[in-house]
Amino acid sequence: MELHHPIPITTHPHTHAPVLVQPGTASAVQSIVLPDGRVVTGYAINPAQPEPLTAKPPVSRTAVNVALGGVGFLAVCGGLLLLTSFIAALTAFITQLITLAAVIFGGWIAVQIFSTGGRQGGTTFNIRKAVIKRNHFHG
Repeated sequence: MELHHPIPITTHPHTHAPVLVQPGTASAVQSIVLPDGRVVTGYAINPAQPEPLTAKPPVSRTAVNVALGGVGFLAVCGGLLLLTSFIAALTAFITQLITLAAVIFGGWIAVQIFSTGGRQGGTTFNIRKAVIKRNHFHG
């Protein structure tokens, strides 16, 4: 495979003979001679140059401080929420323990009062033999 590079030419104003032109100095209309001898004339198209990238300014220290302050504030709010939840759970647990102790102690008292077991512990009061001084009743 053979690779051919076209050679740009222009015509000189006084002569109609083609003249070789250095690349970069060609006019708006160009002519080139192909390897087979044909001449092609046309407008030169310059490749589009991309816009130069502008350097982005660094992030300001104020923006960084505001962002870090927001993160810190959210962390504190989350910590306070967890602390509040922990205190509420601890309070509920202590309430349940007190209720359990009251139920157990109340059950023990009920068993002591209503038991008619083999022992006669405690104070027995016979209402028929009572002397009620307030009403002046003597039995």
